[in-house]
Amino acid sequence: MAFQLPTLAFPMNALAPAMSEETLQYHYGKHHQTYLTNLNTAIQGTPFERMSLEEIVLASDGINQGVFNNAAQAWNHAFFWMCLSPKGGKKPQGELLGKIEERWGSFEEFRKQFTAAAAGNFGSGWTWLVLTPQKTLEIVNTSNAGSQLASDNTPLMVVDVWEHAYYIDYRNSRPNYLNALFDHLIDWEFVAKNYYNAK
Repeated sequence: MAFQLPTLAFPMNALAPAMSEETLQYHYGKHHQTYLTNLNTAIQGTPFERMSLEEIVLASDGINQGVFNNAAQAWNHAFFWMCLSPKGGKKPQGELLGKIEERWGSFEEFRKQFTAAAAGNFGSGWTWLVLTPQKTLEIVNTSNAGSQLASDNTPLMVVDVWEHAYYIDYRNSRPNYLNALFDHLIDWEFVAKNYYNAK
């Protein structure tokens, strides 16, 4: 069965003005769709055709770069949309907040270091909050289609820093985009759920 765009948990205009409907039309409706279209074409008639998206990412990593790039980009984007909410922003609560404060001293310092890592992530890629096998929180940058799904870490949150994620709304100002995500859109309830499931 061909992979299809996941249904968003919010209307296309619900993230505005931090993320405009036009950005979602292009980013979700065109870029994300293109990865899925290319993936469906690439796996036709291969063993990958019978696998889940997660299984394809893991099985193709280092084996078939074309399949991996499209599968990982499709998975990364689906995860990114789940990290956003029109009721997002502010800061996490409870145990996750305590874990962040334990690791970085304060939520504000974590935000500062995360946004610095994301703003400085050279070229195109993704910036992640992960839980390591040692049960510590870390900020990780990946390039291009690099995915923390294909690692020993558990991804808790991701931010897309490909230019198509922010150029319509923020032109070349990646820091302004990152600040808007933290101020208005990051769904800390979803991030906390990922943490509780993995700890």
